[in-house]
Amino acid sequence: MNQAEVYHKIVPSPSKPSHLPSNIHWLSGEGCGSWFHLEQEEKGFLISRYSPEGKLECQGIFEQVSGNAIEVNKSFEFTYLSHCAEVNIIQNNQGLKFKLISK
Repeated sequence: MNQAEVYHKIVPSPSKPSHLPSNIHWLSGEGCGSWFHLEQEEKGFLISRYSPEGKLECQGIFEQVSGNAIEVNKSFEFTYLSHCAEVNIIQNNQGLKFKLISK
């Protein structure tokens, strides 16, 4: 499969459902995609994943397990592999990994 064929299968960002937070991030995928949201809390990071239509698919408290400490008030993006138990983020060209610690 050539690169053009791969890009045609990646789902572009849909319109953001109005009930989702303004600082939510779209992570496009092959055949599907998800909205991700991160909030810093006292016990860790509340990360939520939503369907393209805005339905909550999963949510939990995550701890950062690798990379420099995330600066939540600065630019970052969700990247692969991200799902309900592990989330990967890029900030300042560095990979940051988060693991689920409680639902």
